[in-house]
Amino acid sequence: MVTFKKVDPFFVLDLSDHQNPVVMGELKIPGYSDYLHPYDENHIIGLGKDAVDADGDLIDDRGFGFAWYQGVKMALFDVSDPTNPVEMDTVNIGDRGTDSEALHNHKAFLFNKDKELLVIPITLAEIQGEPSADNQYGEVTFQGAYVYNINLAGGFDLKGRITHHDNFDELLAGGYTFDRNSAIRRGLYIEDVLYTMSNARLQLNDLVTLDLLSKLDF
Repeated sequence: MVTFKKVDPFFVLDLSDHQNPVVMGELKIPGYSDYLHPYDENHIIGLGKDAVDADGDLIDDRGFGFAWYQGVKMALFDVSDPTNPVEMDTVNIGDRGTDSEALHNHKAFLFNKDKELLVIPITLAEIQGEPSADNQYGEVTFQGAYVYNINLAGGFDLKGRITHHDNFDELLAGGYTFDRNSAIRRGLYIEDVLYTMSNARLQLNDLVTLDLLSKLDF
């Protein structure tokens, strides 16, 4: 389990006596996980946000500080030794303002261990130029699905990105917000085809090459 104030205490609990749960180990790292998904019996995938400590003068009425969340963060944890959990690999996506529906709904999280496949929808926000403050938001520069290869030897490896926005760059260049109906919300696969769904489209891409195969606009 995970709690969050300024850092991410990742706790491993012994529930063998369900009336007396015991903390066996913990790992304090920046950020936090909104969702934890089992990779196998001894490894966990965490999906959440990165974070940095706020300025020292930002203290609440109890004398505690807090942290500014940043972009989306994924982590791969090894809990084979419950007393010593290890963060094996991490990946940070975008800057403050980056979001994923999978942070709020686990049905948007697509994972298959045998295929070494991980797919999540991402609304990417990036700061243009040098950041001026830790609480600065980035500008939306992409929306779609991030497709990863994932395994214990290599961790997270971005295979590519898929979008339903045919003219996303032109849309942003005109100063308009992107069409949220075309925001990818779900992914699934059938054999070697990756299906992604938004409110506006069902799209088929090759699961290996990610080449576009077909699309059905609603």
